[in-house]
Amino acid sequence: MSKKSQRIDPRVLRTRQLIRDAFIELLHELELEKITVNRIAERATINRVAFYLHYRDIPDMIDRLAEDMINEIHAILKEAPNRPGFNMEIMIKLLEHIAENSKFYKVLLASRRIPVFTERLMKLIADFITSRMNTLEASLTLNVQKDIAIWYGSSAIIGTIVFWLRNDLPYTPIFLATQLSELLHLPQPESR
Repeated sequence: MSKKSQRIDPRVLRTRQLIRDAFIELLHELELEKITVNRIAERATINRVAFYLHYRDIPDMIDRLAEDMINEIHAILKEAPNRPGFNMEIMIKLLEHIAENSKFYKVLLASRRIPVFTERLMKLIADFITSRMNTLEASLTLNVQKDIAIWYGSSAIIGTIVFWLRNDLPYTPIFLATQLSELLHLPQPESR
């Protein structure tokens, strides 16, 4: 298959973006249960048939939006080199991505209304931390159980991002990444 045939038609991308934006706007105004395909289509200035060309129903759309979110973040995390320590560049890229799409992330991560997004992001971050720990296991000295370190690390990152979103991004991505780096470089007790 050639690269040309793998590209998605820009009209398809535009329609999906219109649907996504309409859904996010409606979530700001209504409870999820009150959002209908008609309302999404009307807000997106498309017809219902166009919606159904892209998604089976609203749960399918939510699932696909969550998958798109995970794929975008996974692409950022995939760039991280396997070396010990906090990767400032990747954290900044991740936070910049979230800031650029804050309207989307604010309603889907920080609102508590659709847990599938937070759950999938938590799993992605936990898998990322696990992978890094497995790769770097020989150079790591942990005084806690590995699974506890993974739970703690993924929860701390997601929790920080959620509060950052809920507080309308009071810090720049660079400042927040620097603060996270400082937290992760707290002095360790001396070995005996």
